[in-house]
Amino acid sequence: MAGPSSVSSPDTVGGSDVSVWLSRLPAQPDLAAMGRCLDAAERTRLQGLAPVRQQEFALSRWLIRQALARASGLEPDLCAPVPGRPVRSARPEGWSLSLSHSHGVAACAISAGTAVGVDLEPLVRRSAWQQVVRRWFTPAEQAWLLADGQHLDFLRVWTLKEAWLKATGRGIAGHLQTLEVGAGGQLHGDDRRYPWRGGTGTVADMMLAVVYSDERQSRGAPAVHWLTAPTRATTGPAPEPPPEPAAMAWWTHTHIDTEAHHDRP
Repeated sequence: MAGPSSVSSPDTVGGSDVSVWLSRLPAQPDLAAMGRCLDAAERTRLQGLAPVRQQEFALSRWLIRQALARASGLEPDLCAPVPGRPVRSARPEGWSLSLSHSHGVAACAISAGTAVGVDLEPLVRRSAWQQVVRRWFTPAEQAWLLADGQHLDFLRVWTLKEAWLKATGRGIAGHLQTLEVGAGGQLHGDDRRYPWRGGTGTVADMMLAVVYSDERQSRGAPAVHWLTAPTRATTGPAPEPPPEPAAMAWWTHTHIDTEAHHDRP
């Protein structure tokens, strides 16, 4: 890891301004190793959680530090999110963050821009998705999903909507129709504060979506990497995990059109 002399800020990064970092909870996670970088408030919260939630929390906070370290050049122990919901970095300042975790996998999206959202869902997730589409999706989405769509098509749309709501700072209630997804991957949204881009696709056994403000008008899809979390089987100090490029199969990655979107009730 580069030292403080080569620390980068969001204003000096080159190449892709957005990256996504994934980690799968190991069979024997080393909570002590993952928890060493937590601050006092995070440690207090960790102790108050049930065992399964402790593992998820420790993994996600460890992953945030790893992502910030790789973006900024700081050591992971010197990196931290803002208190509470980790939507921005506290050390170093200026990075936008988003978290998602599902079925033992955590995702952290980091952006040099002003907003980012990430969502993660298992491909094996089964639900009465047609009912969700009829109740909450736009008429245009209902038309193509209920006529020709499959379970994976629903997951594509759902993860994009979740990532969009995180990026725009809104909850699900009353806002699922503020992003419309076309059958060919076209995206239409209602938030005109920034240029936006969004994408979704499969990685391993998960559906992953990311939405971000794109003031720099980037064109390349975000880099996606796996990191190996510390395990109790490791002897001695846990080595710094090398990033491994993820085999991300994008279904769509495109500009979000906010000019043609019509607000829906």
